[in-house]
Amino acid sequence: MARILITSAIPYINGIKHLGNLIGSQLPADLYARYQRGRGNEVMFLCATDEHGTPAELAAAKAGKPVAEYCTEMHGVQADIAKRFGLSFDHFGRSSSDQNKALTQHFAGRLDEADLIREVSEKQVYSHADGRFLPDRYIEGTCPNCGYDRARGDQCENCTKQLDPTDLIEPRSAISGSTDLEVRETKHLYLRQSSMKDQLDAWIDSKTDWPILTTSIAKKWLHDGDGLQDRGITRDLDWGVPVKKGDQDWPGMEGKVFYVWFDAPIEYIACAKEWADASGKPDTEWERWWRTDKGAEDVRYVQFMGKDNVPFHTLSFPATILGSGEPWKMVDHLKSFNYLNYDGGQFSTSQGRGVFMDQALDILPADYWRWWLLSHAPESSDSEFTWENFQQSVNKDLADVLGNFVSRITKFCRSKFSEAVPQGGTYGEREQALIDELTKRVRAYEGHMEAMEVRKSAQELRAIWVAGNEYLQAAAPWSVFKEDPEQAAAQVRLGLNLIRLYAVLSAPFIPETSARMLSAMNTLDTSWPEDVAAALDALPSGHEFSVPEVLFAKITDDQREDWQTRFAGTRD
Repeated sequence: MARILITSAIPYINGIKHLGNLIGSQLPADLYARYQRGRGNEVMFLCATDEHGTPAELAAAKAGKPVAEYCTEMHGVQADIAKRFGLSFDHFGRSSSDQNKALTQHFAGRLDEADLIREVSEKQVYSHADGRFLPDRYIEGTCPNCGYDRARGDQCENCTKQLDPTDLIEPRSAISGSTDLEVRETKHLYLRQSSMKDQLDAWIDSKTDWPILTTSIAKKWLHDGDGLQDRGITRDLDWGVPVKKGDQDWPGMEGKVFYVWFDAPIEYIACAKEWADASGKPDTEWERWWRTDKGAEDVRYVQFMGKDNVPFHTLSFPATILGSGEPWKMVDHLKSFNYLNYDGGQFSTSQGRGVFMDQALDILPADYWRWWLLSHAPESSDSEFTWENFQQSVNKDLADVLGNFVSRITKFCRSKFSEAVPQGGTYGEREQALIDELTKRVRAYEGHMEAMEVRKSAQELRAIWVAGNEYLQAAAPWSVFKEDPEQAAAQVRLGLNLIRLYAVLSAPFIPETSARMLSAMNTLDTSWPEDVAAALDALPSGHEFSVPEVLFAKITDDQREDWQTRFAGTRD
């Protein structure tokens, strides 16, 4: 049994996330976690809310609530939506937890001892209109590299180039829009990433199985322009992890907090300690996932994230881990995704464009969305959500192929035999051909899932569903029954066993529907089909079942047009 640690990029606390956020990290991570559990492996799947920094402060101010109260409330909202989408986290933590504060301060102390932190007197932008220093991401302007006119002061979303606010052309406050900005002097701590460039470069080179998207972004940051730059890890804010060396004060840093991009990735580790503390487990239980001197040496650690998060997870966070000099588990595989765009434009939380997770669940159950998003995952390039494509995929894949198969075989069995697996007849050449094809396809499906090839996995799963439909159509038990009821019984018996097999294979993609299929088949047997022929005899003759309700309702043209109109604007 393998041990697999899985983390997905932790979402900001400032509001409900859109479908682009979901497919960029959490949903494919859940797919992989569910698949690995289904294969009998031990999985620790962690996520959390990212609660520090200006986004949280501004969202709380807009809501008229203290920031700590706002974060607690929104953590509950995000946890509930994640549960309703079937995201199977072992723990959904909070970066504002005491555990993360302690670990963040611990890492800072270790890095300082290793001479990897330096104090810098620097000039930062102060907004007179807002009455505060502006964090880098709350200064907008034109990117000097690509000309994008909504680049942030820390990074251009368009070309991913790392920036400083003073690099921007015609900078303005992203809060008020004011251009009445002043550069003032302040002191901050910097992580000396540049001194670790060669070490990070060699580490990245060792990851030969990483997606090209991941390594290309990391290498770009390492070698383009002036190469890897030291990174500020503190900010002049009220809300965040207070700057300390372990449990000791840091002279000259009073009143400052750690930069959210320093403490947020550390929450991956802290989240496991939160899990252990919440369930009354000893520290050895979370340490066996994260410390290679406590059992984590045999753990495979996989991260999932959108491409905009890649630089911090391939450089800054690894620099923190390596620089500490302690035996922490490093990521083994980093699966990155491009962007999912929305109907001719971009999803955007800040601009309120697109379908958000709560709105999606108000329209249709989670499995409709899970299937479309995963089967159209933006792996090799950006992809686009359109209502026409969504309707087509739901109707053809889920309703016509999978749902239709389950409905036809269960209703036919009930009408001609009973609500029990019929006996009689034997499998012939046609059945053996199906078993051979399914064996080949199940092995291919496993290969794609192991490689985290999300789209290819979905394509292979759909092909497995199609194979059952084609068999049923060719075998035509409704015709065979008239001349040879026993042979029809064998065909129906195979079809009913296919439903259980489909439920097991489909569970990572559509878990709620999988559970409904298993319930209809009156079985708790979720054993993986190592032997497909044996799996197709799992439900014996006489085993009772029930005809399920329609698994997937088709989306009508009227519904599609209504949704297109309803979501054509922006969300308040």
